[in-house]
Order: sequence, then C-alpha cells, then structure tokens
Amino acid sequence: MAENNKRGFHAVEEPDMEEYERKLRKHRIKVVRRTIILIVIVLGVSAGLWVFMALRHYENFDVRSAVDRADTEATKFANFGGNILKYSNDGAFYTDAANELIWNQTYEMTDPQIDICEDYLTIYDKKGTMIYIMTREGILGGIETTMPIQQVCVASQGTVAVLMKKDASGYLAMYDKAGTKLTEGEIHGAKKGYPIAIALSSDALRLAVAMLDINDGSIKSTIAFYNFGTVGESEIDHVVGAQTFPDTVIPEIAYLSDNRLAAFSDTGVILFEGSQKPKQSGTIPFEKEVKSIFYNDNYIGCVTGNDDEAVTHHISVYDLNGKSVLEKDFTMEYTGVEFLANNEICITNENACDIYTIHGIYKFHHEFEQTLYKIISGSGALNYTFILEDTTEKIRLK
Repeated sequence: MAENNKRGFHAVEEPDMEEYERKLRKHRIKVVRRTIILIVIVLGVSAGLWVFMALRHYENFDVRSAVDRADTEATKFANFGGNILKYSNDGAFYTDAANELIWNQTYEMTDPQIDICEDYLTIYDKKGTMIYIMTREGILGGIETTMPIQQVCVASQGTVAVLMKKDASGYLAMYDKAGTKLTEGEIHGAKKGYPIAIALSSDALRLAVAMLDINDGSIKSTIAFYNFGTVGESEIDHVVGAQTFPDTVIPEIAYLSDNRLAAFSDTGVILFEGSQKPKQSGTIPFEKEVKSIFYNDNYIGCVTGNDDEAVTHHISVYDLNGKSVLEKDFTMEYTGVEFLANNEICITNENACDIYTIHGIYKFHHEFEQTLYKIISGSGALNYTFILEDTTEKIRLK
C-alpha cells in the first residue's frame, strides 16, 4: 500500500529557448507596428486638422464679451502692451479690453502722434512742443521742447530721440525716460540736405537721419548713421557712415531690428544691415505706383495698383533680406492695411475687413453694421478684439 501511495518523479523537457525568443520577437514587432500605426494615424489626423484650420475661411464669429464705449470722432486707437490705447487732441486713455481704465493723461495737442517700442510709449504734438513718456503703469516724464517737433522715436529702455526744426535748420535732442535731456545739437546738413526723418534702434545705440537736398536743382537723399556705442566714440559727432541716393526722396526710415534698417523711398525700399557701421544689403524696387507701405519687426509689405479691373489691388510682402514671401491680389477698397501682432495682414475700411495669413490664405472677411476702428489679434489663432464705433468686442472665429 505504501508503495502505491508514493508519488512518481518525471523528467521535464528543457524549453526550446530559440523558439521562445522567436515568438517574443514576433510579439514585440507586432506591438511596435501597432504603436507606429497608431502614431501615424494620430499624426495624420492632427495634420489634417491643422491643414483644415490653416486653410479655412471664416466669415462669422462668436462674441465672447462686448463693452459699450463713448469716444469722440477724432479718437485714434493703438495696441500697446496687449491693452488698448485711445488718444485724441485733448488726452489719452489706456484701458483693457473690458474698457476698464488703467491710466489717463490729459493734454492739449493739435496733431497728436505716438511711437511705441516694447514697454514704452511716447505721445507727442507734431509741429508742437509737448512730449509725454509713458509705460503700461502710467506717465514717467514730460518734455517741453524749445522748437517745433517733427518726429519722435522711443527705444526699449525709454530713451527718446526728438527731431526738431527751426527755420532752415534741423535739431536733434536725446532724453532719458524721465524726460531729462542727455544731448542736443544742430544737424549739420549743409552739404547733405535738410533732415526729414529719423530712426532709433531699440537699444538706443544707433540712430539714422534721412536728409533731402534740392539745393543744386536736382533731388537727392542722404542717410547718415550715428553710433553712440564704443565704435562711434572716435568719430566726429558719432557719425559712422553716410550714403547718398540721387533722384530719390526718402520720407521715412525705420529700424526693424537693432542691426537692420529700412529706408522707404519713392522708388523702393532700401535695406541696410550692420550693428556698428551699417551697409546697404539689398533693395526692394517698386515696379508700380505704391498706394501703401506697412511693416513690422519681421516683414515689409506694400500695396500697389493692378492692371486687372476685376482685381484692383496687389499686395507684396518681403522678409528683412528683401526676399518675396507673398504675392496676393485683392479687390476690397480699403483705408488701412497693417500687420497684426501674429504677422497676419489686416486690410480694413470703415465697415469691413479682410485678414490674410502670411502664407496668403484668405482667413477672414466680415462686413460690420458699425464703423470699424481697429482689429487686435489675441491669444490663439481664432481670437481677436474688434474696436467698433460704440463697442469693443472680444470674439472667436467660427
């Protein structure tokens, strides 16, 4: 009996490790394939959704919030620090999109103009004598000049350059952000002409002056470059270079970055590059009569007429190297064109707007019942603020 109850012992076959590893590899390959297929599907759906959103044209929107306003007809609007600057002949108001007052400044100006660089703003009376230096928190300083103001530029740390005129002479003054005068002097342009425009780099180390000369019966323009850093210390009056352009009028110049300047002439855009002694780096010639010029820190745009009666306007956009990035026809009669903060192109008239992406996609069109003053792009690709005659609306395209 005892022997019958004894358990028997049996030999166990050794597993086939090669077969086991083969099956394991096969399983792993299946898992990897499934994962790759899933990733491809997700990426494909995401890419398809992105393309759909990027190519989509909108004509409607949801109003997320609306605030009533009461402004004078002469009020102008600007985007400053993500909020709304309203300014007119008798004062400036800085509000958020809900029309809540952040600060206000009263004044009396005949022709109020503004210049903005990052966190600093100047409001000045063209052909007058008053300048106010502001930030998002309020006023920093005020300046009263002794000569009529022609143009004011502000830098990213609040330094202010002022071009003034008296009789046949031009004068340049520099102030700090509190309004304290740093330097002032006459621009000696007897051989180069009368100063008509200035541009100040955002770091305030570089200044350019455009001068027009018609003394000898012909027209020519000269751009003089000043450097207030170590490079300019050894130069007379800090002038590190100048270039003359015959048969050319240059009414406007602008530093688009600290080392890139654009000069807007009657024949095209002249590009300069160089952080110490700028040199001409390219040109954008105008083949047709230009109706509008607009620019930001990344692009330069111009609107010209079109020979096609059905498509009356043509828009061209270039990068800072002068390379074409967009050519587009449009038909809407317009009163304003500008780059929004997101680099989109906004074309407006009193009651309608067109918005194009920098890639030329016709993104949005709408006709308003109220007069349209300003459009400000918001966070996200579909959010905007519409400043209309009586209301400010925060909207989302749909």
